[in-house]
Amino acid sequence: MTTDTPHITPSTDHSPSTAEGEQYDALVIGGGPAGLSAAVSLGRSLRRVLIIDAGAPRNRFASHMHTVLGHEGIDPAELLRRGRQEALSYGADIISGRVTRLAEATGAGPASMVAALEDGRTVFGRVVIAAAGLADQLPEIPGLAERWGRSVLHCPYCHGWEVRGQRIGVLATSPFALHHAELLRQWTDRITFFSAGAGELSEETAARLSSRGVRIEPVEVTEVEGAGDALSGVILADGRHVPVDALFTLGAPRPHDGFLAGFELDRTPSPMGDVLAVDATGRTSHPRIWAAGNVASPAANVVVSMSGGTMAGAGANMALVTEDFDLAQQTAQQQGAALDGTPGALASRT
Repeated sequence: MTTDTPHITPSTDHSPSTAEGEQYDALVIGGGPAGLSAAVSLGRSLRRVLIIDAGAPRNRFASHMHTVLGHEGIDPAELLRRGRQEALSYGADIISGRVTRLAEATGAGPASMVAALEDGRTVFGRVVIAAAGLADQLPEIPGLAERWGRSVLHCPYCHGWEVRGQRIGVLATSPFALHHAELLRQWTDRITFFSAGAGELSEETAARLSSRGVRIEPVEVTEVEGAGDALSGVILADGRHVPVDALFTLGAPRPHDGFLAGFELDRTPSPMGDVLAVDATGRTSHPRIWAAGNVASPAANVVVSMSGGTMAGAGANMALVTEDFDLAQQTAQQQGAALDGTPGALASRT
């Protein structure tokens, strides 16, 4: 199962009725922390920006965010509300929608990109910031997805303090869960590692976990139970009930980058799968496409995503600045050649 179902209302459109077919400086695909940060960076650079928001941020299942300096404990929806208002204050337009395909456009002014939306609309921009995030594909275990972001958790730095000292289970979905189990030992000495999804553990690995009191349970988890959002424990394949107060697991990340498929962008391996390869500013292998946030960095938290969006916005603006000068210089040279009465020189520059 994936966490694609929206749990918040998509942002209200704030675009003029003529948005379709207009040429923007930048299309920001994604209205989460990364996309909004990119839009603010571009808006403050006096760029015309269109944000296309599908309304399904990755952290929409949680009611509080942590380790976001100055916003400790804030509701993720409130952070996005503030971010939208800031982007709007710098002239950005926002529309609700999902991009299904991105392509290079011809005959639309300067070299341009065109985005096709699920509802049939098309929008144009000189550059694109891909910030559409990802979905977490969770194990098909009854009771798990219903508690995602509440008592079934993924990030110790986001949620560990709130469940410190309690009975914590770590549900393995891959060998990477061994790191998860070791990390969570920092928050409690009552850890049960449900190891079936990590494969058979070596004697050395089992001894390492046991050395700090981590209990290893190799039998498969078949159900998660509790009252409402709360968690009372898990049921194992052999029928046993293991009490836990919180369960940490890692879903398989599924980046929302399908709309970029036509470009065959470079990708790079990561502990969480292959992701878009980007430089320090978030630029991909295509000169007009940047990527920021979880779509390019599945492990990035809100702060890292905001930083990545800001850098992508600045990088995209600098590319546009360079292009503006290149175009102006080319025009000046052409005009100079025409005034000199040297059509041959003009032709050689076109």
